[in-house]
Amino acid sequence: MRIEHYSFGKITIDGKTYTSDVIIYPGRVDSSWWRKEGHRLQTDDLTDIVNAKPEVLVVGTGYSGLMVVPKETIAYLNSKGIEVSVDLTTKAVDLFNKLQSKDKVVIAALHLTC
Repeated sequence: MRIEHYSFGKITIDGKTYTSDVIIYPGRVDSSWWRKEGHRLQTDDLTDIVNAKPEVLVVGTGYSGLMVVPKETIAYLNSKGIEVSVDLTTKAVDLFNKLQSKDKVVIAALHLTC
């Protein structure tokens, strides 16, 4: 899957535009992703991602980076063998696209606003 465009509140993936936060799995997009505490990513928010067993999770914290990813959440993912990259969504999009050319299972969880 390839992210073609991202701007505040809008993302285009493989020709389809979404206006809500997304999780990009290999072969599909979940456009109904929401966190238990909107701007705080917790382990409870990641069940489906962990079950998908990615090698890398790319987290986009929003246009301005207001979504918080606690150290405990990163440690939890690492304990499951998942490498985690956390950055502004603009940079996360670039990294996700770059990693698509590698031979790894990569998932992106992207907050599109704030």
